[in-house]
Amino acid sequence: MNRLVAVWILIALGTLAALVGGWVLLRPHVEPSGTPAALTADEKAYLSNIRITEARMSAAQNFLGDTITFLYAKVTNQGSRTVRDVELKLEYVDTFGQVVLRNFTHAISARALPLPPGKTRDFQVSYDHMPADWNQAPPKITVTRVAF
Repeated sequence: MNRLVAVWILIALGTLAALVGGWVLLRPHVEPSGTPAALTADEKAYLSNIRITEARMSAAQNFLGDTITFLYAKVTNQGSRTVRDVELKLEYVDTFGQVVLRNFTHAISARALPLPPGKTRDFQVSYDHMPADWNQAPPKITVTRVAF
């Protein structure tokens, strides 16, 4: 009888691990599209100090067989102030250059450590679904907001 109980406990733990893993892989990492907040004069002047480089796309299948698409890139603070928030506009296009997906996300946010002057940090954005007519290239990335 003890052996049967141990088997059921292992099955329950495995199911729980699969559910937690699925939630981690499938939770949204992209904020809904919207209008960026108004910038102060200091923030507007500082936008040119934020550089996004090495953008690349990747895809992988999760354990359910769904394809998850990832954007990997680096954000660099070339200015003289520590930034606590960097908002980006991402525009994915089709083969004709028409925007098929536009959204806003954060390369640096309150959930991460601030980015000091002269430092670079990796960031990633994941998507559960990409438009069928997307050209498979990294998006046009525009820095839309910075906060100190």
